[in-house]
Amino acid sequence: MRTMTATEASRRFSDLLDAIEHGETITITRGHRPVAEIGPARRRTGADLRAALADIAPPDDRFEADVAAARDLLVTDEGDPWADA
Repeated sequence: MRTMTATEASRRFSDLLDAIEHGETITITRGHRPVAEIGPARRRTGADLRAALADIAPPDDRFEADVAAARDLLVTDEGDPWADA
């Protein structure tokens, strides 16, 4: 793992991102103390989403009605603000 100062990281940010993109993890220091580790982003998949939602109960039967009621509260005298969305 490579180490660089915050100043060096700032000045060579593009190079820093290139190294990270190629799989490196970089430790950033400030005043000779590590303050951050920057590494490649983890790729997310449908399996990750399923795992994240596994312990969350599905919406109940009232969900659609609750959303419609909340949406109705947003309608102004000028009309539906979501009509063009």
